[in-house]
Amino acid sequence: MADIEIKFPDGAIKNFASGVTPLEIANGISKSLAKKAVSGRLNGEYVGMHDQMMVGGDFELITKDSEEALRLLRHSASHLMAQALKRLHPDMNFGVGPAIDNGFYYDTDNAEGQVSVEEFPAIEKIMHKIVEENLPIVSRVISREEALDMFKDDPYKVELINDLPIDEKISIAVQGDHVELDKGGLVPSTGWIKNFKLTSVAGAYWRGKSSNPMLQRIYGTAFWNNDDLQAELKRRDEAKERDHRRIGAQQDLFFTSQEVGSGLPVWMPNGAAIRRTLERYIVDRELEAGYEHVYTPILSNLDLYKTSGHWDHYHDDMFPPMDMGDGEFLELRPMNCPSHIQVYNHHPRSYKELPLRIAELGMMHRYEKSGALTGLSRVREMTLNDGHTFVTLDQIEDEFKNILNLMIDVYHDFNISDYRFRLSYRDPKNTEKYFDDDEMWANSQRMLKAAMDDLGLEYFEAEGEAAFYGPKLDVQIKTALGGEETLSTIQLDFLLPEKFDLGYVGPDGEQHRPVMIHRGVISTMERFTAYLIEMYKGAFPTWLAPHQVRVIPVNRGAHGEYAEKIVEQLKHQGIRAEYENRNEKLGYLIRDAQSLKIPYTLVIGDDEKNNESVTIRRFGSRDTETMPLAEFEKTLLADIANYSRTDQK
Repeated sequence: MADIEIKFPDGAIKNFASGVTPLEIANGISKSLAKKAVSGRLNGEYVGMHDQMMVGGDFELITKDSEEALRLLRHSASHLMAQALKRLHPDMNFGVGPAIDNGFYYDTDNAEGQVSVEEFPAIEKIMHKIVEENLPIVSRVISREEALDMFKDDPYKVELINDLPIDEKISIAVQGDHVELDKGGLVPSTGWIKNFKLTSVAGAYWRGKSSNPMLQRIYGTAFWNNDDLQAELKRRDEAKERDHRRIGAQQDLFFTSQEVGSGLPVWMPNGAAIRRTLERYIVDRELEAGYEHVYTPILSNLDLYKTSGHWDHYHDDMFPPMDMGDGEFLELRPMNCPSHIQVYNHHPRSYKELPLRIAELGMMHRYEKSGALTGLSRVREMTLNDGHTFVTLDQIEDEFKNILNLMIDVYHDFNISDYRFRLSYRDPKNTEKYFDDDEMWANSQRMLKAAMDDLGLEYFEAEGEAAFYGPKLDVQIKTALGGEETLSTIQLDFLLPEKFDLGYVGPDGEQHRPVMIHRGVISTMERFTAYLIEMYKGAFPTWLAPHQVRVIPVNRGAHGEYAEKIVEQLKHQGIRAEYENRNEKLGYLIRDAQSLKIPYTLVIGDDEKNNESVTIRRFGSRDTETMPLAEFEKTLLADIANYSRTDQK
């Protein structure tokens, strides 16, 4: 057979017989390398360890110790699960089965009915049997006609094949009696997939479209070793304990219902108390920082969003315009910045007014797909802690520092410490998403980077994460469930002031263009509350807790009057206190207060009544403490004033 030329990552070039496999190449280098080589890659495309290579080119081996290899393992595990499901349910059809960040899934359609989690052990047993069979996984290219015939009984695979470009090659992966429509990127055999677990099921529209059939998505995860798998399962158990939807139901904080509408949470009194505290807190902090708070409509003329560019860039995420019948179209606002621009533009502005800081708890609406909605963290109606500062060019750095210092102070009050800074730039190749002005992007990205360097703060850079109108600093927080999301953002914007022809009179008496800085400190009330629920695991610090104090009389007849007096006295101080008047045993009532994670439970008996004192049990403690009522009030108010921190600023 003719030789092919293989070039390795270190630049070395060797000739091999045409048809050589990655496994043969790995064995030729070293037996230890062959044992840990998961897959090959030839000219940028995956090549299975048993696949023959008929052409030469750039070649590399992907080994188990690489991050990429874990995705290949999980991709292979999705095929393993599909093979087991097919043995249990021969008539089952399959959509797609990719690896994801924390595992894998496969979309399935079973004529016999959905798979329940109770069936997972039986599925896993078959998966382990297939692992023991150690079936080689081999890829090969077939014709479109062969593919359509091979998958003729599965309408989802047929649709995927028919949607491929006519000139695109079609490849399959074969492991024993199971065949997958697949582009490669799989482990050498089923024997490599030893440590896995099926985790959950959910519904998912075929190809993400609500007009398509609803399939069942079966999730799992896989790791190279059992210790990592067990650690992940433990983390998932912790995640379930912290899930804000679960805690929200337990503590009666909020709910969603089809009667109200998907993605439209209803805040119950307990949740409303938390939200109200957050709103008062952030408004007070912003007023102290020189912001002027406004109220602007949640509906605006569609032309406003056409001018801003939101309609061009985000109309798929906006609700359909409402035709008012007189030529005017109103739009539920997806962003608050055009409204704040109108506030700025309502009066002629002078350089003496700048920086002009405008803020609002602004309600917005996004046209989110049903499958993406999640509790409070992904909703269709949200209230953003939004702010916009209008500055001169030479004020950018100082204002940037002011905003960043405000954010850091806020994080301290909420005890948020696990975060990092991301400079988010445009992708210059994506002219559809980003406004096409190279000079504007270069200048604004340079300014943002210079400001961070001047502050001496560590950051990482991410291309393609900018807003369509400018680069931004994102504060990325670690969620209690192990993920990462953006909490706060500062965005430089030279574009919208140009689009709306904003100006101010400078010291020279001439008109100048301001720069706009968009910023959000604590995100939306919905998402931030979800984050706090999970971070605190429902055990809110006293200043945020929906119920700060519960007062329980030992005997309602003998001690109820004094207990009620305590409640009224605390409420007069602005403390969220409640009187427990249920006819239950004292031990049960104390345990119930603890289960609801109320910071302070007060037990009132003869001694407390006679001595104007209270006996305190703090959440999470088995110990009690008795002190005069006046001293308790002082302690409680200090706890609230210091945001329940033990350290002082």
